[in-house]
Amino acid sequence: MAPEGRYHHGDLRRAVLAAAVEAIEERGLGMLSLRDVARRAGVSHTAPVHHFGDKAGMLTALATEGFDLLAQALDPGDGETIDLVDAGVIYVQFAVDHRAHFEVMFRPDLHHSDEPALAVARDRAGDLLTNAVVAATDTPPGQQTELASVAAWSLVHGFATLWLAGALPEHIGQDLQGSARSVAKLLFSVVHRSDT
Repeated sequence: MAPEGRYHHGDLRRAVLAAAVEAIEERGLGMLSLRDVARRAGVSHTAPVHHFGDKAGMLTALATEGFDLLAQALDPGDGETIDLVDAGVIYVQFAVDHRAHFEVMFRPDLHHSDEPALAVARDRAGDLLTNAVVAATDTPPGQQTELASVAAWSLVHGFATLWLAGALPEHIGQDLQGSARSVAKLLFSVVHRSDT
């Protein structure tokens, strides 16, 4: 019988993904097993396999969900483009708030990176970041913008990874958003039109 508050008929996908997030946050991605996820979700040990096919299928769904969540966070709506520094801060905050997703999203060795739904979600999040770079540089998309986008992404991804690992100097590692904003402003200043 499922533990109270866990799996409810018709919501197997949500229950399994939530259990996978819980397992990754508690034990790490390296210790993730379908059997443990099933136990946490309150379903049979074969239920995740029947629904997702295999562990990589489950992680593909988790990565897709992560890119969707990131895109939602980066999209100011109304056809507007997010400020580049704000995008950097949101990216770092997302990594901290959704650590399990973040750990899976950029590990194509663990999921089916050619899955169409994953590609759509990944491209949407990437396009929002690229649009912020295009707006900040006031140049049309091209090779230079692509390089600037990779540089901006590398900066915030690296900062988020260092924060999650607890590897930043203590005085920097106390204020996530303030530190992320300061670092982004410093290094994005060459492409950012205004000091916001």
